[in-house]
Amino acid sequence: MNEKQIVSVTLQITLIVVVLALIAGQFLGQPILLSFVETGSMEPTIETGDGFVAIPTELAGEITEGDVVVFEAEEIQGGGLTTHRIVGETEQGYITQGDANPFTDQDSDEPPVQKPQIVAVAWQPGGDVFTIPWLGAVVGGVRSVLESLQVWLAQLFGTRAFLGLQGLGYLLFGASLLLYLLAVYLEDDRRRERTSDRDTGTSSRKLMAVLTLVVVAGATAAMIAPAQNQEFGIVSAEFESDSPDVIEQGTSESFDYRLRNTGVVPTVVFLESNSETLAVEPGRTTLSPRSATNATVTITAPPETGYYRTFLEQHRYLRILPTPVIEELYAVHAWAPIVVIDAVVAVPFYLFGMWLLGTGRLRSQKRKRKSWLS
Repeated sequence: MNEKQIVSVTLQITLIVVVLALIAGQFLGQPILLSFVETGSMEPTIETGDGFVAIPTELAGEITEGDVVVFEAEEIQGGGLTTHRIVGETEQGYITQGDANPFTDQDSDEPPVQKPQIVAVAWQPGGDVFTIPWLGAVVGGVRSVLESLQVWLAQLFGTRAFLGLQGLGYLLFGASLLLYLLAVYLEDDRRRERTSDRDTGTSSRKLMAVLTLVVVAGATAAMIAPAQNQEFGIVSAEFESDSPDVIEQGTSESFDYRLRNTGVVPTVVFLESNSETLAVEPGRTTLSPRSATNATVTITAPPETGYYRTFLEQHRYLRILPTPVIEELYAVHAWAPIVVIDAVVAVPFYLFGMWLLGTGRLRSQKRKRKSWLS
């Protein structure tokens, strides 16, 4: 493979990674590697439709004033992911504001942003946000095509299984299977050996790289998608109440928190509280395929009356590794098990595909034929 081919393959794979990451992030409601803005609230820093590198909060380090963050808003445009800059910090949380907005979000009834609400931090090399022009338009177009395909499949087969994130997973799996079958067919076709050297010897590697990325994207989505932080808002009151959101000051209330695994692979779930007012038991549990269980959440109302928010953090991992290994990796960093599990899935998948397609043998034959003709 010459330098030109290497650059071409690298660019194509990078483009596929970008599109897959952005589409998966849109379905998950959680940026993966990249994100983009859909309004002009961050202009001129980030123009409408521009993309940016989104670093997960767990990897971004300390969040400080001046950072541009992606957070789960409660009031802004009805709630949802919002990209704004942190302009201050109080005991209640962060103060945020769009660069194009004259007022802070908190002046517009958005509560101070808590750290668990922040899902990503924009990469700012040299202090300026690194942007990718028009990335949002590309993702929007591809997502529209995928959603139309999902709706068509759901109507054709009469099932909702093809809709949403689960349906996207089915599409990725189906695409992988079709590409595999196509590659095997082309491998057995003698006409493939008469194509130019530029078309052979690298196509199998490119194909397997794409298939591996698709499989890794699916595995990562299966771990990230269900692991959303849960917010609990309660009122610490001077009196008892039958309402589950009102707790007498200084007392505690417990309730069941339902955990489900709708997949076909066992999943290890870790639950953590971000404050002393919330406790959860057990902190770790394993869910069998297509099963459910309850954890017990206990919330203690502070001595002072008022409205309080607390968050339950959840992390999920496919139990492809032994549970003790996942626990050790989780103790290092919440993303460490995802990285290792993805590698355990990707490497054997890629190597098996290369063995099946036999790229090296095709390259050797092509070089011999070129030498004879010359």
